[in-house]
Amino acid sequence: MSWKDLICLGVVIAGVVLFLYGANYYDALTGWAGIYLAIAGFLAKIVLIVWEALKKKDDG
Repeated sequence: MSWKDLICLGVVIAGVVLFLYGANYYDALTGWAGIYLAIAGFLAKIVLIVWEALKKKDDG
């Protein structure tokens, strides 16, 4: 795994943990922040995959 994959995975895990913490203590702001972090981690990974595919297409 590259460092970019590990960062995206860490953001998703942090988002899930924040969501579960917010759900457990009825803290809506923390829960929503966790959801947004998890979504951002997935979207960042998708953007990185598309970026790499476009870079390969331009080079070759």
